[in-house]
Order: sequence, then C-alpha cells, then structure tokens
Amino acid sequence: MGRPLLNRRLDGLGTTIFAEMSALAARTGAINLGQGFPDTDGPDEIREAAVAALRDGYNQYPPGPGVPDLRHAIAEHRQRFYGHLDARAYDPDSEVLVTTGATEAIAAALLALVEPGDEVMALEPYYDSYAACIAMAGGVRVGVPLRPPAFDLDIDALRAAVTPRTRLLMLNTPHNPTGKVLTREELTAVAELAVEHDLLVITDEVYEHLVFDGEHIPLATLPGMRERTVTISSSGKTFSFTGWKIGWVCATPELVAAVRTTKQFLTYVSGGPFQPAVAKALRLPDEYYQGFAADMRAKRDVLVAGLEAAGLTVYRPQGTYFVTTDITPLGFDDGLDFCRKLPELCGVVAVPEKVFFDDTPESQKIGRPLVRFAFCKREVVLREAAERLATLR
Repeated sequence: MGRPLLNRRLDGLGTTIFAEMSALAARTGAINLGQGFPDTDGPDEIREAAVAALRDGYNQYPPGPGVPDLRHAIAEHRQRFYGHLDARAYDPDSEVLVTTGATEAIAAALLALVEPGDEVMALEPYYDSYAACIAMAGGVRVGVPLRPPAFDLDIDALRAAVTPRTRLLMLNTPHNPTGKVLTREELTAVAELAVEHDLLVITDEVYEHLVFDGEHIPLATLPGMRERTVTISSSGKTFSFTGWKIGWVCATPELVAAVRTTKQFLTYVSGGPFQPAVAKALRLPDEYYQGFAADMRAKRDVLVAGLEAAGLTVYRPQGTYFVTTDITPLGFDDGLDFCRKLPELCGVVAVPEKVFFDDTPESQKIGRPLVRFAFCKREVVLREAAERLATLR
C-alpha cells in the first residue's frame, strides 16, 4: 500500500493541539487553561429544559433546518441585540439554519462556497478548524497576520492579499485567540473591500456576548454585506454548554440553501433534545447576558494579574475568554516547547499559538513566542493557577 492513507490535503494537520494539551493536563494532573471549555455548567433552568425535552419526546430526528422554535429564537435574538444596527430581521424559515456547533457551520459553509484552487483569506492566528476545512474544500489559505501588542487589522495587508483567485474571507470577531474585537472602522474597511472585489465573507461570532472593551458589530449589518455574509454563532460559549454542540447560520436564503446542501450530508441533524433548551436560553433576560460578561471580565482580570506577576508579557483581551502572552521575558522563545514543559514547571497547561499561524518565516516569527491561556474557569482555579505560575519567576 504505497499511497499514504491520509488525504494529502490534510497532510501535516494531525491531532489538534487542544487534544494534545488536554491529554497532557489529564496525564500530569495540571490545571487545564489550554482548551476553552468552562469547568461549570450553565444556567440550571436551561439544563432542566433539556431534561424536560428528553422526557417530552425530542429524541428522534429533528427537522433538517432545526426545530422551528429554535430558529425563531435565533432570529429574535439577532433582532433583539442588533436590530438597532440593521432593522431587517432574518426569516427563521429561510434565513436560519441550525448546525452541530459553529465548527460544523464553518465546515459546511466552506465546503459549500469554496472550489478547489479558490483562495480564502483568514486572519492569523486562526482557529485550527479553519485551516482543516479550507484544506478539505481544496481551497488555498492566505493568512493576514494580526500583530501584537494591539492585534489591529492591517487593512493595507488585507488589501494586498486579494488576488483574482480570492473567493472568500474568514473573519472572527471577537477574535480567538488574541481577544481582539474589530472596530467599526476596521469592519467598514473589510466591507468596502468585500464589495469592491465581490468577495463572500464567513464571520465566526461565537464570542459575541463576551466583549469587555468596545462593541461587537456583526459585519452583516454594514452596507452591502448582508447579501454576501454567512454569519455563524453558537450556544456553547454564551451559555456554558459546550458539549451540546448547537450552532447556527444566519444568511440570505440563497447562502443558507448552499450551506444546507452541504450540512445535510455531514450530520444531517443533531442535538434534538438540546434545541428547545437553547431556544429558551436565547430568550433569557438581559440580566443574564450582562452578568455573564461581567463575571468573565472579573475572571479575565484575575488571570491577567497572575500572568503579569509571573513575568509574562500580557496582552489584555478585549473579548473572548482567552488571553495571549509573550513568553520571552521568562527566557523561552518557542511556545510549543514551553507549553509541553509547563506542567512539569508549575502544574499548568496552556496552548501555543504558533500552531494557529501559517508555516512561513514571517508568520512563525510572530506566533512562535505567543501562548494562550483560558480564563473560563472558576475563580478559585484561576487563583491557584496564578500561584503556580508565579513560581516561574
């Protein structure tokens, strides 16, 4: 069997860094600040709604586009939080699609919209599934780096990256892993570029309710963008039920139809009992969303203080529940090597960001010393992690 078993498009991807680092945490007993999942569940009433759905018979295939009540709740949620930016509501029957988390939504959108050889621009560092899904679609990834300390979007670099083969732009704001929240000025420049070159845009907005500084502005609300933007979000990050894997797409009927064509041959449907519960979650009062963000902001500040006390250069995030650091003040220059040693050094696990950059000298120079820590944990855990990290000095 001379031919490699793995499709050559996926050559070099291997096991995700999250699986490697979570396994390292389990093996060593270290505090896992690597993979981004909370260590507590979300609201009890939402969990009980899922239990009730199990008992009420939501245990067979739900409708392909998603349970109607959830699709209506998604449309209501968009209008509730962003109607002041764009009064046009999404039609829950033709412009909303429920997916198996945002990860499947991203995969389905890329597989639907990208032809082999198409170029897809992505902001570096990028969530690792972007690279895998672009590769599976046969696309060519073109990175546009966000540089510390501010991780501002370099519009000139973005413009220079456009070629006649450019099909689509992957945009993530609030941005994982840097915590950057793109400004209205940055998003306006992206919109103008997309309209000028007739580009499609996929926006990953799963951290839309975790903004500490600035404002989350969906790109689709800007002039000329609704008809060319696939907006993706999910319930996992907002309601702390990451294992439920309920995400969604909002877009025009034509774009939703394209994504649905691919999605139906991936999982078809999923999470039947969880869909009514997520519908209820999306209708929680404003106090929930405000309290959730305030709680995560306080946790951010605890971990940032601990990382600074440990001697790391810390880039305070504007959003998400991750903080990026530079490890060079501690005498290290390679984030992957540092993260593999960190459990032994102090009993904490983090994630190296170099794996979220393209394998080019320029990109690796930026990403090599960067390490990401997650603060979506109980405060007592974060304080214990901070004490352990302080021993690095």
